[in-house]
Amino acid sequence: MNQVYVDFLSYFVIIPVLIAVFLFVFTKNKTARIIAIAFQAIFTGFVAYLVTQTRDQSLVTAVGNFDGILGIMLYADSMAAIFVLLTSVLFLGVSIYSFHESDQRRFWCLLFLLEAALVGLFLTRDLFNIFVMVEVSTVVVIILMMYYRTRRNMFTGMVYLMVNIIAMQLYLFGLSYIYMIGGGFDIPHLQAVFAGMDQSDLVLPYAMIMTGIAFKAGIIPLISVIPKARLYPGAPSAVAALLSGIQVKTAVYLFIRFQDMFGGIAQQEFFLIVGIITAATGVIMAMAQTDIKMILAYHTVSQVGLIMIGLNAGDAYYYSHYGALYHMVAHGIFKSALFLTAGIIRRSYGTANVYKIRGVMKRMPIVGIASAFAILSITGAPFFIGSISKYFLTAGNPYGAPPWVEYSIIIVSVGTIISFIKYGWMLLGKDDPALKGDQFKPDKWRIIPSVFLALLCLGGGLFGVQVMDYFFNTGITTNLFTSSAYYVKVAIFAGSALVGFIIYKFVVSRSKTLKKIGDMDLTFKTIAISTGAFLGIMLIVTGFLT
Repeated sequence: MNQVYVDFLSYFVIIPVLIAVFLFVFTKNKTARIIAIAFQAIFTGFVAYLVTQTRDQSLVTAVGNFDGILGIMLYADSMAAIFVLLTSVLFLGVSIYSFHESDQRRFWCLLFLLEAALVGLFLTRDLFNIFVMVEVSTVVVIILMMYYRTRRNMFTGMVYLMVNIIAMQLYLFGLSYIYMIGGGFDIPHLQAVFAGMDQSDLVLPYAMIMTGIAFKAGIIPLISVIPKARLYPGAPSAVAALLSGIQVKTAVYLFIRFQDMFGGIAQQEFFLIVGIITAATGVIMAMAQTDIKMILAYHTVSQVGLIMIGLNAGDAYYYSHYGALYHMVAHGIFKSALFLTAGIIRRSYGTANVYKIRGVMKRMPIVGIASAFAILSITGAPFFIGSISKYFLTAGNPYGAPPWVEYSIIIVSVGTIISFIKYGWMLLGKDDPALKGDQFKPDKWRIIPSVFLALLCLGGGLFGVQVMDYFFNTGITTNLFTSSAYYVKVAIFAGSALVGFIIYKFVVSRSKTLKKIGDMDLTFKTIAISTGAFLGIMLIVTGFLT
């Protein structure tokens, strides 16, 4: 792909910072917040233009006019531009949703500083800049998650900070080793250098860096990091939507970049197995939860597992890579919609207990419909965005694809359906007038982004093939809905839904064991031990300790 040098990529990082500074000064003025939201909308339009410019070429900006490995290089290829677009869309939705949620300038300033850090992370290909952006985003996220200063949130936030320090120290050690043997931090430069090196010299830094990335993504055995959640219930709904919708995707995005950089020693089979275990564990933990945000948090784990399966399924599943990329986008959309609507529901009913909330469709029909669209998407229902991404996750060569990969995805999908039968039951039934919360009624500022994301769930399904082809240049132009293979998937979904309902009705809803599982949590000590164990496994798998 051709590279074109431009001088404007740095503005995609600078603009959110300027919005953050503006809001820090003028937050209490509602007009200022409207202006900031308008600028965010314009910014999203510019990012959409960036996507059109990167379909057939890569854009490069040398920050400070230092080129090559001596400078700080920003790269925008099609994948980076798509995730910057996803970031800007979600932040636009969250900023609208949060219009009345907080008038404190720290909240708004931190919100847009987080956007700047995430956009910078997607655009940079410098290993040290990645470290800086990850650390900045982590600190901002922790402050936002502890925004409501309860003792539990403060304690868990400090634990989360300390375990992040451990994981990123491993990344930093690996980065230092790479600088010693590669002479730079620029990923394209290092990729060229590594191609001519003895691959055994790369095993140790690969294991260290990938352990740090696995920690940030929350895959097994580091699963407790994403929901550690007990921060999720206490965090503002808008923040939880960003954490699940885009923050976790940065780790998966870096996983893709580093797998390409290390080339020959990338452990696809290992991460395929890890992805399957992660996805299965996530759905089991989600089924065991009663708090609506915790259900969604653990489903972030399961969906990351599915994405890891798609990214590492191998050549036999020749569309799985595209399916995984599209599922990253799909998950960002439907999970953000779920968290935003969950925030509305929790405030309206005054509880987050999934078994107590009933009759959302009667009390708040628009919110109920938006939530239903998101539920249909995450479960892979036909014509919604999740059905397209899951279809391509398992679309492969029937003569070369091992069936157990597809079977594992089907089993995880059944588990997802089971937990969202429990979750979706909130929408039905008789409204309990005794549950009135704080007399909260959702206004247009909260409803508009929720409905917009729900419509994207539907549009991303109906036009999913065309969207995938435009974003990722897949070459797939057929009408998927006329394909017999797609309707086989529809039949599988229908069967899975039936099996899921039976399991929920006669097993999950009556199980006392699941409640005990749901109360499990990793302490700081066990998370630290798990991180060390994962590093040890990586060293064994790569042959460093054999």
